[in-house]
Amino acid sequence: MKATRLSIPDVVLIEPKVFGDDRGFFFESFNQAQFDAAIGYSVSFVQDNHSRSAKNVLRGLHYQIRQPQGKLVRVVLGEVFDVAVDIRKSSPTFGQWVGEHLSAENKKQLWVPEGFAHGFVTLSESAEFLYKTTNYYSPEHERAILWNDNDIGIQWPISGTPLLSGKDAKASTFRDAEYFD
Repeated sequence: MKATRLSIPDVVLIEPKVFGDDRGFFFESFNQAQFDAAIGYSVSFVQDNHSRSAKNVLRGLHYQIRQPQGKLVRVVLGEVFDVAVDIRKSSPTFGQWVGEHLSAENKKQLWVPEGFAHGFVTLSESAEFLYKTTNYYSPEHERAILWNDNDIGIQWPISGTPLLSGKDAKASTFRDAEYFD
């Protein structure tokens, strides 16, 4: 496994060793000891989630203000552009974002720690997205920041307006969002 800290060093890109031949491929998608070593501390995952989205569906930017969730995300069908936004007021990278293309083909994973808003847009005809979380889903603590907020300035690799859920269309601006200390 190769682990690369991104421009926001707490966000880590994970690339597994893939063994393949004309029959197919094999790779270890998760190993607790290697993962903990890659991010520099130990985490426990309590929930696995699986979503499917059509082309141009944008989900996010989501976070839980209480019971925050660290997320280890990957794509098993199709391709997405995945984004993490630092919303920790005390962080030197507060308000900054990083994005990565995750796909079934490249098998990359992204570690998005607690204290970040997270979202993705589907680039392929459809995509299946898997993620492990460090805390349980808590709808009463869920928050969302507007995907195209000018103060964040995410460069989404899409043209036009993406397909949004009702709650994502009504998400708060970055300036009005609740942050972590």
